[in-house]
Amino acid sequence: MLFRRRKPAGFREKLRELLWPRKGFLRPPRYLVMRVLRLRASPYAVAIGVAAGAFVSWTPFVGVHFVMAFILTYVFSGNMVAAALGCAAFGNPLTYPFIWGTTWEIGRLLLSGDNTMQGTAVDLPALLHELHFSELWRPVLEPMLIGSLPPAIVTALAMYFATFYTVRGFQGRRRARLIERARLRVADPVSLEETV
Repeated sequence: MLFRRRKPAGFREKLRELLWPRKGFLRPPRYLVMRVLRLRASPYAVAIGVAAGAFVSWTPFVGVHFVMAFILTYVFSGNMVAAALGCAAFGNPLTYPFIWGTTWEIGRLLLSGDNTMQGTAVDLPALLHELHFSELWRPVLEPMLIGSLPPAIVTALAMYFATFYTVRGFQGRRRARLIERARLRVADPVSLEETV
């Protein structure tokens, strides 16, 4: 293997790397941001993809987030890679407990006029073990789905505008650098080759 270690990591080093990565905790988010910025698509397409990924990450349908994001992105003519990166950034094991708790509470507040949820205990492990979807829908999935809509809309709009203007600025600066480099190459090709 090309980048393999000469001396394999021991148990203590693997444990330390798991608890505190050598390159820090901010490297994966920085990588995702740079990956989104470097996509070769219009700022609109990239922003729609990221917004679709953020929107579907709030829904309780964990197994099909990527499919839902791809469908939304396709409908709005967005970038599929940006949709996948948006799903990965917002819907991950670190954010799911926060998302599920928030959507559950918002859904319960929005459905508080419906008295069918009041006073009934739900044996969630038994429902999940036996996979009774019809019994799981009313007490668990319906409040989470309804509760996911307000934060999903707010997050998607915020991510759309933030991504659109950030990508547009990054692509403008990159285009200006490339034009300047091409202008220098035409003006003095010998000195440019010597510096490379």
